[in-house]
Formats: sequence, C-alpha cells, structure tokens
Amino acid sequence: MPLTEADREIAAAEIDASPMEFAGQESLARRSDEVERVMSTSSVSTSSSEERQRRARRMSGVSTQHDLERHPTELSRIQTQRSQHSGTVGRSGTRNTRTSRRSEKPLPPFGAGKPYPPQLPDPDEYVVEFDGPDDPLHAMNWPFKKKFWSAAMLGYTSLVAAFGSSIFSSATSSIARIYHVNQTVGILGVSFYVLGFAFGPTLWAPLSELKGRKLPIVIGMFGMAIFSIATATAKDLQTILITRFFGGFFGACPLAVVAAVFSDMFDNRTRGIAITLFSMTVFTGPMMAPFIGGFISTSYLGWRWTEYIVSFMAFLAFGLDLLFMHETYPPQILVKKASELRRRTLNWGIHAKQEEIEIDFKELVSKNFSRPLRLLFGEPIVALLSIYMAFIYGILYLFLTAYPIVFQGVYHMTPGVSGLTFFGMITGQILAGVTILLQQPWYMRKLNANNGVPIPEWRLPSVIAGGVAFSAGLFWFGWSGYSGKVHWIVPTLSGILSGFGLASIFLQALNYLVDSYLMFAASAIAGNTFLRSLAGAGFPLFSTYMFKGMGIQWASTLLGCVAAALVPIPIIFLYYGHRIRAKSAYAPTFAPRAPAAEDESGDETNSEHAVGEKDHQPSSVPRKDGDAATNSV
Repeated sequence: MPLTEADREIAAAEIDASPMEFAGQESLARRSDEVERVMSTSSVSTSSSEERQRRARRMSGVSTQHDLERHPTELSRIQTQRSQHSGTVGRSGTRNTRTSRRSEKPLPPFGAGKPYPPQLPDPDEYVVEFDGPDDPLHAMNWPFKKKFWSAAMLGYTSLVAAFGSSIFSSATSSIARIYHVNQTVGILGVSFYVLGFAFGPTLWAPLSELKGRKLPIVIGMFGMAIFSIATATAKDLQTILITRFFGGFFGACPLAVVAAVFSDMFDNRTRGIAITLFSMTVFTGPMMAPFIGGFISTSYLGWRWTEYIVSFMAFLAFGLDLLFMHETYPPQILVKKASELRRRTLNWGIHAKQEEIEIDFKELVSKNFSRPLRLLFGEPIVALLSIYMAFIYGILYLFLTAYPIVFQGVYHMTPGVSGLTFFGMITGQILAGVTILLQQPWYMRKLNANNGVPIPEWRLPSVIAGGVAFSAGLFWFGWSGYSGKVHWIVPTLSGILSGFGLASIFLQALNYLVDSYLMFAASAIAGNTFLRSLAGAGFPLFSTYMFKGMGIQWASTLLGCVAAALVPIPIIFLYYGHRIRAKSAYAPTFAPRAPAAEDESGDETNSEHAVGEKDHQPSSVPRKDGDAATNSV
C-alpha cells in the first residue's frame, strides 16, 4: 500500500527536525502526541532529501555547546514551528526552494560600482534558534500566571467577537419598522455578520503564520470596533448590512487565531483543556447577547446602542491586546530575537528562518481555498461531519428568531426578558464543557496506554451523546412552548439539552477532525468553518416563515427529526472511521512502537512511529489507528 500524502509530509518534517538521528531513513513519522496540532495551520516540510542528508553530515562534525539543542523534543518543536507557515502562506524561504521563484530578468547592478559580495560561508550558522527545550522565550515555557492572564484576555476577545454576532438580532424589529422592510430583511444584519465569519479566516490564518499572532488580533479587534461604530451611525439599510459584514470579517480573526495561540502556549496534555475553555466563550457569547440587546433596544437608548456597546467592548479588547498581549508564535519570537542580536552585535547576517519566507501566490490559493474545498467535498469524514456541524451551527442562529417567536409571541415577554431564556442553553453548554474536562483523565490514561498515539474515535462517544441530547431538546422545545398552556420554564429548560448537545458535538467533532488529519487539520477545519458559517448565515432567514407557517411544534419536530437522522454519522465513524482514513490521501497512518528506554541521564527519549508500506512493517506492528487501538489498548 503506497504512502499517503500526509505520511510523506510527516516523514519529511521528522527527518528535517532530527537529521542526525534519521539521516538515510525514508519513512518516519513523529510521535503523534508530539505533533503540534495548530488548528489554523499545518506543519509541512519543504526541504529535499538531499539537503537533509547534506545537513546531517555537516552537523555530525560540528560540536555544540548545549546538548539540549539536540534534544529530540526540542528539535521536533523547533522544526514544527519553523515549517508551520508553509501550511498557509505558501513556500518557505529556504535556499533549496528559492529556485522555484527564479526570475528571468537579469540581476540589477549592486550599486556604487561595487561588485556583488561573496556568499556567506554557511548561512545556517547565522540562523537563530531557541536555547534548548526550556528556553524562557518560548511561549510554552512562560510562567503559569502569564499564560493565565494571556488566556483570559484572549478569551474575552473571542467572547466579544461572538457577542457581536447575535446582539443585532434584538434590533431587527426596530430596523424593519424604521426602514419599512419585513422582518427577514432586518435579520440580514445577523446573516451578513456570520457570513463575514466564513471569509475572514482566509486572510487572518495566513497573516498569523506570516507576521505572528498579535498583529492580526490587534488589527481584527480594531476593525471590528470601527465597523461597529459605522453600523451604529449608518443612515440607510444598505450601509448597515455592509458594515455588519465587515464587522464579522474582522471579528472572525480571534475565532480563527486564538486557538493557535493556545497551541503555542500549552503542550499536548493541557491544550485540550485550554481550547475547551476558549470554545465555551465562543458558544456562550451568542447566547448572552440577546437579553442585553433586548433591554437596550426597547429603552430610550434605541437599537443603535446595541452596536455602540459592541464597539466599546471591542475597543477594550483592542487596548488589552495592544498593550498586554505578548507574541506567542515561535518563528516570530525568533525574528524579534534576531533583530535584537543584529542591533547589538552589528552582524547583519544573523536572521531567523521566518525572515526567509517566500510567499507563493499559487500555493497560498491552494492551501487556503482549493485544499479545504477538496477535503470538504472529497473526504467522507470531513464532508459528513461538516454537514452535521453546519446543521447544528445553523440551529444555533435559528434560535435567535425561534426563541422570540415562542417567548415573545406565545408568552408575551418583552425582548429583554425573553432574552434571559437563553440562559438555559448557556447552562447546557457549560455542563458540556465541564463533562469534557472531566473526561480528560480517562483520555490521558488511554493515550498513555497506547504509547501516546491518539485514536480519533475516542472522541466520538461524546458526539453521539450530544447528538441524542440535541435532538431531544428540539422536540422538548417545540411541544412544550407552542400553546402557552405550559409554564414558560419548561421550554426554557429544553435549552439545557440543546446547549449540552451543541457544545458536545462541536468540541469533540473538531477534535476528531484534528486527530484524523493532523498536518492537514487546518484545511479540514477551514472547509468545515466555511460550510457551517454559510449555514449560520442562511438558517435565520427562513426560520420565521418556517415557525409561523408550520407551527412551532411541527417546525421543531422537523428540525428534531433531521437532528436525529444525523446522529448515525458519528456512529458510523466510530466503527468504520479507521477504514475510511486508510483509503484517504490526506489522513496519516501511524504504527506505534514500544516506548524507548530511558537514556543515561534518566530522561525519557521520544519514541517514534515507523510509517511505511505494509510490506516493510513488522507483522507485530499495526498499520492503522483502529488496529492500533486493538493491539495497544
């Protein structure tokens, strides 16, 4: 069985990371719990095998001051971060790839009658690196207090972006009345903002790999604040809709980049907890906004203050990020280090690998547009899970119109009071987050028992349970709230099941995609984000007609039946996911080995995975993840 594209790229990254250890080996893959799973990018090596072997021979004769510089974990970490940009911004700037951009034009004169200077004797000697695995400059080695406040600040930033998406829903009635349009046109303000979520990451993800994490987040929050003010001061409907779209476009930045920041700061054993907490801010934000917007829009302040409030929150996030956020992207940290060393040593040759980046527009388009679409429409796992998650995400924004129909139309609540009923969903989402956090010890035990190899299907039981709960919540909501004869708390409590199901499905389905596609996880999630954002923009537009035309109970029944029909998707992947991945050109295949013994210093070395054709593997080494689970757990 030939190697997949993912296998080849993982093997190349591993050989490039540790040339002394792996020179001459053609097919090796890094231990999967050492792979940096950055959700907004992928790790791809572009060095040729000849260059890697040449570098290995040269390094074998060079003494080093610190043995830690050759520590396998550190080499893997450095190479992973060094090559991350190639997953989103195009070709790397290493010398062996520059020839691909060779110009046909003759070189211009050097100037002042001077000849071209000779080449540097060995440019690699001028490339700055981290000083071992414990270098305090690396974000993973920051003190816990610094990590905590950075995570809290970025969590607030993400909350603001999600909050801004739904607060406008409470102003749609005022918009429709003032500009003499129907309710659906007023809802376009919500849809256009979510549509910005679909297109924003195509800019912010590559920019975060090229210029670091801080710059796009600061620009994004400033842009969101400015366009929120523009919406608040707009004189006509078309201006409102245009500014809402660009508000979502800029607001998409923290949603696309913050998860990558957490991947920079937290290792594989704590990253899941951090990203779970981050995701809770993303999902609770849209549910917190309606009651605030409802009280504002019905007060003397008017609907425009719903946008002023968002702009104030965004400006606060902008100020915090600008003043207190530290860069976490390791290649960009090395750029800053190289700049300081050049200034202090007056040695102009010192530089970071990130400064050698050569942006290739063709690869930029391929990795941010065509590859996500190929995965979305060509990979069964990505396609079916994206359809499922798009439906769930669409329902999330459909509730922004369905809840007012029930609690304002049937129970005659004011917009502000009816917005408080969303706290049922918030409670359910928090319960889902707590449940996933409580599963971490169980997950880590299974991971350790399997020699650090994560089996993607371990994520799916939570998705299945969440799907059942979400479907039940839709039935509960419709049949308890359509007549007004049942106390209002009953349909409100249905949100506990709906919120629990929504968060459980999203959190673990995203983890399943990351575990399944590893180095191509960014492309898989990009395709998933695009489809689900389209659903989030489209569902609110037909919800009013649907609930008023079919009736609350039958509209909810239809949605509940669709949700129930989608539950078998994760069940199928639970039993057949490993077989589907084995036939994929993008999903990597791993074969775990027994952990390596401790070295002379007592430190445990990193065990590696042999990735090769089946004919070249020992019979005792499983080929696929599913087989690994059978043999190792």
